[in-house]
Amino acid sequence: MRTQVCDDLGIEFPIFAFTHCRDVVVAVSKAGGFGVLGAVGYSPEQLEIELNWIDEHIGDHPYGVDIVIPNKYEGMDENMSTEELTKMLQDMVPKEHLDFARNLMIDHGVPLKDDEDDNTMQLIGWTEATATPQVEVALRHPKMTLIANALGTPPKDMIDLIHAEGRKVAALCGSPYQAMKHADADVDIIIAQGGEGGGHCGEVGSIVLWPQAVKAVAPRPVLAAGGIGSGEQIAAALALGCQGAWTGSQWLMVEEAENTPVQQQAYIDAGSRDTVRSRSFTGKPCRMLKNEWTEAWEDPNTPDPLGMPLQYMVSGVAVAATHKWPDQTIDVAFNPVGQVVGQFEKVEKTAAVMERWVNEYLEATSHLDELNARAMG
Repeated sequence: MRTQVCDDLGIEFPIFAFTHCRDVVVAVSKAGGFGVLGAVGYSPEQLEIELNWIDEHIGDHPYGVDIVIPNKYEGMDENMSTEELTKMLQDMVPKEHLDFARNLMIDHGVPLKDDEDDNTMQLIGWTEATATPQVEVALRHPKMTLIANALGTPPKDMIDLIHAEGRKVAALCGSPYQAMKHADADVDIIIAQGGEGGGHCGEVGSIVLWPQAVKAVAPRPVLAAGGIGSGEQIAAALALGCQGAWTGSQWLMVEEAENTPVQQQAYIDAGSRDTVRSRSFTGKPCRMLKNEWTEAWEDPNTPDPLGMPLQYMVSGVAVAATHKWPDQTIDVAFNPVGQVVGQFEKVEKTAAVMERWVNEYLEATSHLDELNARAMG
């Protein structure tokens, strides 16, 4: 399974694990993969704490950080400080949306109090102004060797800064056009995410997108994302020209994850058709488990979701409640997950998942070798 990306980053397997849990980052990297910590939602101070913990526990293994700077968002052309931009955006959020979100939570039994709005109207991540301090924190950690942007091409000055520090830049895309924009901006690794993927994704399926992106940016390396939850699917990605797999949903279903048994059972119970691309949490299409929150925002008689990052400033109260009361908020929780959720049957240790994927990959490629040998007579 070794590819050039493995040599470039000093890892055993080209398996990248996006997660918001520092324990999973460490477990994946120790098992030969490459753990990537999702930084959106972390203040620079909180991110420093998380990365210090990772540094202390990961040994000599490298890891990455994922940020979110969309190509387009409200207020992106304003030359303002973070505080000024936050105030401007707060003034743009209609009270109708805030009241609808809060009442929706209360109607579903979430025990909000009058002062339980710490995360409402906050702006953590989602813009260049707020992501730049996260990048500066990440670059202070030598074992952190890759910064990925989940939405769009990172700004040129940020790419130059990361390269100047000797680290690599990755960026997700949902079309060959976006892949070429990344390559033109000197992004080192292109991550092509099909519409099956959890979180922000486009509409083109993975098996169509992956070879298109590979061809568009060759010889620049492409990682496959969207719909990967087995070694066979990794084999398919490499067969289509990708140099590795960028995975996310699987890491919700490991013992090291912060998810509770109730949350994990919801994933086990879900089928692949129980996910939906919804703008209801972030303002951009994001694949997640369908629930009462996503359905409510689709109702023609309710407010339309706002653009990014305004909608996240509205949904912050729900995101915070999901962390505080994970088992009581299943019906209104922010649960990004891909269609691969239909494959999940149990919770495993991270190392067991990595071992299983490698064995499944070997079985799949051995089967192809047998077919080729048969064809040769």
